[in-house]
Amino acid sequence: MRATVAPFPAARLRRLRRSAALRDLAQEHRLSAADLILPVFLRAGENLAEPIPSMPGVSRLSLDRLLDVARAAFDLGIPAICLFPYTDPELKTPGCEEAWNPDNLTNRAIRALKAELPELAVMTDIALDPYNSEGHDGFVINGEIVNDETVEALVRMALAQAEAGADILGPSDMMDGRIGAMRNALEAAGHRDVAILSYSAKYASAFYGPFRDAVGASGALKGDKKTYQMNPGNSDEALRLVARDLMEGADMVMVKPGMPYLDICRRVKDAFGVPTFAYQVSGEYAMIRGAADRGWIDGEAAMLESLLGFKRAGCDGVLSYFAPDAARLLGGR
Repeated sequence: MRATVAPFPAARLRRLRRSAALRDLAQEHRLSAADLILPVFLRAGENLAEPIPSMPGVSRLSLDRLLDVARAAFDLGIPAICLFPYTDPELKTPGCEEAWNPDNLTNRAIRALKAELPELAVMTDIALDPYNSEGHDGFVINGEIVNDETVEALVRMALAQAEAGADILGPSDMMDGRIGAMRNALEAAGHRDVAILSYSAKYASAFYGPFRDAVGASGALKGDKKTYQMNPGNSDEALRLVARDLMEGADMVMVKPGMPYLDICRRVKDAFGVPTFAYQVSGEYAMIRGAADRGWIDGEAAMLESLLGFKRAGCDGVLSYFAPDAARLLGGR
């Protein structure tokens, strides 16, 4: 039913904006630390926090430093952390075998986090690009990113991460059929409680550049990802992809990037009513942080406004590199 408004002056909409107390009472959407997932970048070594030039304030962390960051995030009320590895170039191969190595960097990090902070939810990334010598999310055969062979590899990767103790698997590859294949394999292996947060609507975006720097995929990437990531001009297709992933066994769905695709977030939430997330990606972070560092915008205000926009668009949570700063400003727990 459409809301009706009395004519002026019976209705003065400014009445509820007159004071902070009234504005708080009338606020429709709220952001809290519990809405945030912190993405972190891993690297081999000890006592390392290696700054990422294209992402000011973000570093690649060795496992010991990861535990410090994770503990601080958990103390702020952030419920989950998402792991992305920087893989030694010598370990990258066309066959991506390191992706399902039980002792690879991600799987060691999962075990360390669950031993140290068992109540913190650990999310992982499932895609081959950190391990692929050609920088793609899938196998490249005769210049083609092949689907079915890639799905088989992704299932092996998912099982290795589940065995290591991951709480949430995040397939970000955009291959067809991978959610059903992973769900069936997880059930068969006894990992019935492992959740899948599928990157169902992941667009072939210009906003991923700093992330590819962070995981070391920029120099390796040959060509582009337009044959498997979505066309930015499409929105109905996003709903078909979400519907398919839910039917195949996804528990939650993701829209990526975030701010340029808030309309997709709203359509997904309205259509399906399932837990819906967005990823405020590296390029979005870098723009806000870069402008703030130059004094062009109020960085804290812009950060919180951008995150609140995701909630208004229907998102239940957001992956954001701003998560610790936002949680501190929001008062943590």
